[in-house]
Amino acid sequence: MQYAFLIYRDEAAFDAERGNAAAMQHLGARHIAFSQEVGNARIAGAGLKSVALATTVRTAADGVQVVHDGPFADAKEQLGGFYVIDAPDLDAAIMIAKKIPFLKDGAVEIRPVLG
Repeated sequence: MQYAFLIYRDEAAFDAERGNAAAMQHLGARHIAFSQEVGNARIAGAGLKSVALATTVRTAADGVQVVHDGPFADAKEQLGGFYVIDAPDLDAAIMIAKKIPFLKDGAVEIRPVLG
């Protein structure tokens, strides 16, 4: 079964570290190592740019669509990246998700993929 790992992080804390080249290199190396360890179970994955660059299209019940700058939700933790992996069950997916590296702290939401 395929699972989406939605990776949330504190955007302000991440931005504060973005200028630290050594920390960012180390985090990148840890994600490469994670991808190598997971191997063929990893179907896709990417980091996302800052929420300051996000655009949201919101559709109301009457069908009217409004476009606005910014993320879907204004929250401290923002979606910072994702992986799609293949795992036999939720328990296996949880074991893989626990290995995802973070710069400081964060959370991984695990969701089964339709289809």
